[in-house]
Amino acid sequence: MWFISKKQNSALSLLAGWQRIALAVLACATTTLIAMPLLGHLDLANIVMLFLLTVLLIAISLGLKSALLAAFLSVALFDFFFVPPRFTFAVNDGQYLVTFGVMLAVAIITGQLTAGLRQQADASDTEALRTRALYEMARDLSGALMVVQVVEITRNFLRNVLNADARILLPDGTGGLQPCAGQETARLQIEPRFAIIAYEHGVPVESTQLASSGYAMLYLPLKAPMRMRGVIAVAPSHGQMEYLHSQRERLETMASLAAIAIERIHYVDVAQRTQVQIVSERLRSSILSALSHDLRTPLTALVGLADSLTVSRPPLGEVALETAVSIREQAERLAGLVGNLLDMARLHAGEVTLQKEWQPIEEVIGSSIKLLGRALAEHPVKVSLASDFPLLEFDAILIERVFCNLLENAAKYSPSGTPVEIEVQQRDGFAEVAVSDSGEGFVQDKCNALFEMFVRGVPESSTPGVGLGLAICSAIIEAHAGTITAANRPQGGACVTFTLPLGVPPTIEEELIPQTKDHQS
Repeated sequence: MWFISKKQNSALSLLAGWQRIALAVLACATTTLIAMPLLGHLDLANIVMLFLLTVLLIAISLGLKSALLAAFLSVALFDFFFVPPRFTFAVNDGQYLVTFGVMLAVAIITGQLTAGLRQQADASDTEALRTRALYEMARDLSGALMVVQVVEITRNFLRNVLNADARILLPDGTGGLQPCAGQETARLQIEPRFAIIAYEHGVPVESTQLASSGYAMLYLPLKAPMRMRGVIAVAPSHGQMEYLHSQRERLETMASLAAIAIERIHYVDVAQRTQVQIVSERLRSSILSALSHDLRTPLTALVGLADSLTVSRPPLGEVALETAVSIREQAERLAGLVGNLLDMARLHAGEVTLQKEWQPIEEVIGSSIKLLGRALAEHPVKVSLASDFPLLEFDAILIERVFCNLLENAAKYSPSGTPVEIEVQQRDGFAEVAVSDSGEGFVQDKCNALFEMFVRGVPESSTPGVGLGLAICSAIIEAHAGTITAANRPQGGACVTFTLPLGVPPTIEEELIPQTKDHQS
């Protein structure tokens, strides 16, 4: 479809060598038969022209070798049938030897020139068709929507244009290369070492020794503008290694087009997934925000009613009082979950404006510990903070929420009586805050995923929670241009570390108190 050469359409170009020779002999014999009746009507010089014309036509249609054979055969036939004495190779007049020589030289030169021009014309046509095929390949690649289509288009180009077979190898995410899908019909074998060298160094690797045993001869890196996308392994279909080597520049152009198409498909896929994710997050935030607003009012009323039951007169009985306290605790917990949902929705919607001020971080730590008095009742809190720690610029309410969530998690997931530690220090232009506990720690392969919404270390844990606390902390810290990570301590327990930029705090000038002099009367 891409590459249908004129030579392939020509029946003469499909002939074998012996068939070309047979046609050349037949053409010379036909010329002899045509010229025989004209012997009495034409001079021998004109008959020579008929044989030269035959040599010219053979050179155009059958090539140089057939033209050379026709040149010698024409001289022999002209001598045998037309030069007296006829029907013998003897020559009475020596001048005919000059005629034979000139005839042979003119036939050979004419055949060579004509065959050369024909060969150049065929090469030019073939080159033009291959260039057009490369253009059509680029056009088809621009419309490809999947990598499988890129593989099929590339292999069709190589098969139809360069008579070669190929396999495309793509990175598998573990540092290796794997054949792309859609190449089940390819019988070409791959040498993994050569493919890895081409992929890692970005240079073609050629090995003619393995080509004869069914292995790929050339490994071309798929070098795209942004990064390396894979390797294409190429081998001639019928062992035409020299021909494939002569097409090296075209092969590299083909590999570059395939690499660009694969990279384009990758980024289109990334853009589509990102768009779907954005829409999903927006919808989820809208639902959470609506639910949180609708649930906050009845929960607040429920907490108030439970409080009123505990102080009612006459006082409730012991069982009823415990029930009222339990109702209040569960309502507060549910109110906290709803508050987290609402905060998460606001943070993701970008509706929260940071009210940043320069202030000491120890005040926020103290207020957070005070707010969690009941949750931290069985866990002593140890705070490590230098007395001259500089002021930080942050939103006190949001950072207090971060401390509350981290301290509450540390208390929930560590045994009763074990301490919760807070360590604050300066490192590389940031204030680094680490909140640690003495519990079982995080699941090792889930440390990064814990900061996503509704993700918990142990999904079916008996400990209450829905997996929003760390997600809220991550959103707040990122809004402050900081980072947050989770890890397990070597001595046991979990540690969540977040950073806040130090910045340059404002200078505070001490207010000078004017001294007054005592006047004696």
